[in-house]
Amino acid sequence: MDDIRAAAARIDGFVRRTPLIDVGGVAGEPAFAVKCENMQPAGAFKIRGAYNMIAQLPPEARAGGVITYSSGNHGQAMALAAQLLGIRAVVVMPETAPRVKVNGALRLGAEVLFAGTTVLERKARAEAEAEARGLTMVPPFDHPWIIAGQGTCGLEVVEQCPGLTAIYVPMGGGGLVSGIAVAVKTLRPDARVIGVEPEGAPKMTASRAAGQPVTLPKSASIADGLLSIRPGDLTFAHVQALVDDLITVTESEIEDAIKWLFDNANVVAEPSGAVTVAAVLRTRPVPAGTVAVISGGNVPPEDYARYITRATASLLRFPPRPR
Repeated sequence: MDDIRAAAARIDGFVRRTPLIDVGGVAGEPAFAVKCENMQPAGAFKIRGAYNMIAQLPPEARAGGVITYSSGNHGQAMALAAQLLGIRAVVVMPETAPRVKVNGALRLGAEVLFAGTTVLERKARAEAEAEARGLTMVPPFDHPWIIAGQGTCGLEVVEQCPGLTAIYVPMGGGGLVSGIAVAVKTLRPDARVIGVEPEGAPKMTASRAAGQPVTLPKSASIADGLLSIRPGDLTFAHVQALVDDLITVTESEIEDAIKWLFDNANVVAEPSGAVTVAAVLRTRPVPAGTVAVISGGNVPPEDYARYITRATASLLRFPPRPR
């Protein structure tokens, strides 16, 4: 918790204190709150951990530059943090990375390289580039400084929601849920922490069942930011110790959640950010004091329109159940 408080002071003025807004509660819809990390600079929570880590690097590491491997949001965040601190940045992305995320990293001054489609492929390329070029690795999730930075989101939620009873958090590699779990369980030990991942990438669910981190043979989902095939060792340990429950959601539930946020909150969420709302919407009744973290909003407009259209068609075929 001391590390999270120190991170909060370190990132102050460079990272936004994002709003917690009440949503739903009209015409029988569930009422809860969403933490809008989609409103961060670079469009996602990742700036918290990236800035916290880069700001602590010694002068010689800063002089050499930084590198990371990312499906998109962490790469953009690291690029922004490096730009703010006057450091050169290199990002290795998958060949399938959404163009909006690639363009975001380029716009923020990063050099972008591509490697395969899995986290292991881009990690290997990043490690080789770091070794050859004298760059310092800024990992996307499995590092204490990254986790502490992400934990500042949980610190804010506790301050913004004194009656917090449950918080739903997206899970990719596990950095965000790890940091939030530390903050929430320290300050609100009775509140439940629920991690959410897509059915097509249940790496944390499979690891918990096995009692150790496992590597999925593959992953697939519209939630491109949650497609890690293996959790980190450090993040898995946090989840085992502090996270109360893990939930997987379907592709159609994610699309319906994107549409629900559009209709009920005027919030633009990328699929990875909407998985938490998908999980909450499955719950009846939703307990008072429930918060869903919207981790990001970096979604190509054409994809966003497609998700909303498909969700609308689904709702027409399957009208809401009477309450």
